Amino acid sequence: MMMLCKACGTSYDDSEGKTDHCKICEEERQYVPVSGQAWITPEALTASHSNKWQQHEENLLSIKTVPSFAINQRAFLLRTPHGNVLWDCIANLDPATELLIRALGGIRAIAISHPHYYTTMQDWAETFNAPVWLHSSDREWIMRDSTAIRLWEGDSMELIPSVRLLRLGGHFAGGTVLHWAEGGGVILAGDILQVTPGRDAVSFMWSYPNMLPLPAATIDNIMQRLTGVNFERLYGAFEGQNMTENAYDRVMRSGQKYIACLKQERL
Repeated sequence: MMMLCKACGTSYDDSEGKTDHCKICEEERQYVPVSGQAWITPEALTASHSNKWQQHEENLLSIKTVPSFAINQRAFLLRTPHGNVLWDCIANLDPATELLIRALGGIRAIAISHPHYYTTMQDWAETFNAPVWLHSSDREWIMRDSTAIRLWEGDSMELIPSVRLLRLGGHFAGGTVLHWAEGGGVILAGDILQVTPGRDAVSFMWSYPNMLPLPAATIDNIMQRLTGVNFERLYGAFEGQNMTENAYDRVMRSGQKYIACLKQERL
């Protein structure tokens, strides 16, 4: 039997005994709720929740589970002439979602920003016969093995034409964003870059729920990796985190301000 952690959505194989610990949540970048660790089956999740779709651009849609479940992130379906890409993952793969994705052409590849969003990636991969691309630096956080998982190395990998993965690090060593080169350029950021409430800046954290910052040198490294990457728009991990203009300049300015704050300087 498969069980899902209610706090983060990570899936575990429970066939050899009762699962009572979530390695993802017990690590300082996530948390175990005060009420304790709790679990749910995929079937129970699908019975009590559904997925909400939203179109952001002609070929970019997001998928989010309602009511809120676990971390409450959204996934994205990016449609391209070379096949569709699922960016990040959510735990709930219900029949309606499968039907809609098949109607839109299926999935050619799955890529995930970091381990907090691995959730049920193995099941999405099996359902759509698609590989899952994860950065090799985060291999220790794969809680269920799958022949569909592909580990990539380095700082950049072309997934399909016009779509590449960029390792920025930070939140996790393998922290990755997706760059789509069409239409002025788009970054799908997960929360490797966390869009702020005003949608005109981003922030950078080692642990978001526990509010632990990243060092200035790490932020500087992220900024260097993004220098020269062409993107006008950026979409974050959570609903409403849509930066629809001047995204590159805003990210660069955010990095400078973050570093200045850590160095106790003023901009």
